[in-house]
Amino acid sequence: MWNNGNRWILLVAGVLALALPSPSLATTAVLPDFVSLARELKPAVVNISTSKKAKVRRPALPGPRTPGNEFFEEFFDRFFQGQPGPMRPERSLGSGFIISADGYILTNDHVVDGADEIKVKLADGRTFVATVKGFDRKLDLALVKIDTGEDLPVADLGDSASLRVGEWVMAIGNPFGLEQTVTAGIVSAKGRVIGAGPYDDFIQTDASINPGNSGGPLFNTEGKVVGINTAIVASGQGIGFAIPVNAAKNIIDQLKKTGHVVRGWLGVSVQTVTEELAASFGLQDATGALVSEVAKDSPAEKGGIKRGDIILSFNGNPVDALNDLPRQVADTPVGTLARIEVFRNGKTRTLTVTVGRLEEEVEGGQVQEAGQGALGIAVTDLTPEIARQYGIEEGKGVLITGIDPSGTAAAAGLRPGDLILEMNGREIAALKDYRAALAQVKSGQVLRLLIRRGESLLYAAVRAQ
Repeated sequence: MWNNGNRWILLVAGVLALALPSPSLATTAVLPDFVSLARELKPAVVNISTSKKAKVRRPALPGPRTPGNEFFEEFFDRFFQGQPGPMRPERSLGSGFIISADGYILTNDHVVDGADEIKVKLADGRTFVATVKGFDRKLDLALVKIDTGEDLPVADLGDSASLRVGEWVMAIGNPFGLEQTVTAGIVSAKGRVIGAGPYDDFIQTDASINPGNSGGPLFNTEGKVVGINTAIVASGQGIGFAIPVNAAKNIIDQLKKTGHVVRGWLGVSVQTVTEELAASFGLQDATGALVSEVAKDSPAEKGGIKRGDIILSFNGNPVDALNDLPRQVADTPVGTLARIEVFRNGKTRTLTVTVGRLEEEVEGGQVQEAGQGALGIAVTDLTPEIARQYGIEEGKGVLITGIDPSGTAAAAGLRPGDLILEMNGREIAALKDYRAALAQVKSGQVLRLLIRRGESLLYAAVRAQ
């Protein structure tokens, strides 16, 4: 029989037992061995520095204006203001990681975009000049290569789909030029949409990500790359974003072989299904992607998709939110027969659609023409939306949306907003005509362009670069 003292001891012991964590919780609290991970992984991480030339605009007259010099200042303003001055280099820093022993490196496109020179510094201090082998602006990824004459250490690519919220991760990069900086944190969220592009699906982490970390790897505790560090919230702390490595794995082979990415295309415009819209269509839950427009002669039109359909699944994968559909379609090989479940008139039905090829002009994105015969301009088809944006009438032609200030087109006086109607007397009705005409141009050849600028027509002579 227990006495009162024994009962008191037993009661206290029971309370203490309830307060202690269970063995399973204590086990999960063990920290990863970041020291060993950093030592093992740093050799595969590189620092990337780039430079590009930028024109300096000459001031009208050096120094402040002074009374009595109005005549000379007006003279300088009229004849010299805004004239191109000397070239000065613009420099930037970023990060990357080696994905193959022969020197292929993955980084962000914005790290190397427009660079005249790219230098890669290895963890052992050696520096090599790199070349861009391919890029994908929609995912903000680029593949560059260095030749060292020897096998290089490689970062293993993991599976970002298996990543869990709360899991430990580690970033290595070049923040603010501080080489081989290691930071650690957890996965704060997955599937973040931050408005960076049509295929947003970011990993959010509180591991310190700063300017210069762009393009660097985000590792899991197994030492595998699960993300590519890309963006931060400037006004926040502990809020960084990384591209899931699975998105990169889907395009690396294409970048190696062709330098660009071919994506699937349906030909629909979609919008979010709100609770109010779901109720109006008789759909129980606010899920799926609502089709607001179907492009003429598109795979979607040929497959029977109609405006007002709510796409619930694509090839067996649920479309829970608007952004799910573009990613799923883009990752589908061209020519695939895809099963698409739609909600229409209160019922679900399954349609079969042959996935087409996404052409950049279909998407309405800019196309930067490069290589032999390039004009150094970005152009796009004149869609109704773009016409309204630039305040011009709809019609034929391709619109200049960007221009290289150091290129021959800029020297010829072309500007963003100019509409190209003819090239050497050949009608340019759409982007496909522009590409076909440009494909026959040789470097150094002078091209005669007919341009519409506002209400006026004018000719411009541009020498192909």
